[in-house]
Amino acid sequence: MNEYLDILLRLISIMTLLLFSTLYIIGKRPIGELLVYDFLSIVVIGSIVGADIVDQDIKHLHAVFAIIMLALLQKGVSFLSVRSKKFRHLVNFDATVVAHNGQLLHKNIKKISYTVSEILMLLREKDIFDLDMIAYAIIEPNGDISVLKKSEFEELTPKHMKMDTPISSMHKTVIFEGKFKIDTLFKTKYTEHEILEKLKEKGYKNITEVFFASIDENGDMNVSSYEQEDVSIE
Repeated sequence: MNEYLDILLRLISIMTLLLFSTLYIIGKRPIGELLVYDFLSIVVIGSIVGADIVDQDIKHLHAVFAIIMLALLQKGVSFLSVRSKKFRHLVNFDATVVAHNGQLLHKNIKKISYTVSEILMLLREKDIFDLDMIAYAIIEPNGDISVLKKSEFEELTPKHMKMDTPISSMHKTVIFEGKFKIDTLFKTKYTEHEILEKLKEKGYKNITEVFFASIDENGDMNVSSYEQEDVSIE
């Protein structure tokens, strides 16, 4: 019984430490955005945690010390990577141009150990189905691809057409589940009466008909009602 209790206590303490050390290492980055050394640090910490939980011959404090040291070491590596370009090249991959002016660069693709099929798949995920659309395609250090299209394939924007557009602003939730969301309504320039008038313009007689509504500084309102058609993918 004491053995199981010991495992439980180890599990609680080490998983708490794992959570905070992982957040310390990756910050707000998604797992898929980790660089090589960050990823290796997480893998090694995970191995230490697993061994500590199942093997009672391993001293718990030794595992805790190792995890803390690994997290601090990773932060040190990150600091040096920011300060030293040479060190950054040693511990991380560089961004690599894999296509230029509609042509794949086979030497660069071979250098990063990608196949042409993988490059084409990544390009399709960016809605690039014709290599002639590409000015530059770059494999980033985290494995993602960035694409700069040739100017003739760029989408037209109001700026290209020299059109005046209203200043963009964030939508704020003003109604949720048939009730005013007072805390965010106060952050807008609209009163409850003005919101109700805008709802009437959209054909809603009562606030209780509205599931969700938001509005921006330009007065554009988005409304979702309770009465909706059933929607499915089948």
